[in-house]
Amino acid sequence: MATKFEVGRLGITPGAQKQIPMKEVEIAVNRHASGDWGEICDEDRSQNEWALENDARLMSVYESESGEPFWIITEADRSSTTILLPSEY
Repeated sequence: MATKFEVGRLGITPGAQKQIPMKEVEIAVNRHASGDWGEICDEDRSQNEWALENDARLMSVYESESGEPFWIITEADRSSTTILLPSEY
């Protein structure tokens, strides 16, 4: 899977670390970096595509196998990416 951008330093919040298996996190980060934004609306998908070209923040939404939703957010400068639960935002 080819990446479209650098994810920078990876971080994960305590809630996401507790709720999402690391193997699923790894798969989701790879999807995110390749431009597979997961379960987002068309407007957010378009925003991410614009953000790729304009150095803005990127956000993906995924669901774990157990049904737990989680987000992956990469900062505009691509210095870091955070995995978190929506409740931790």
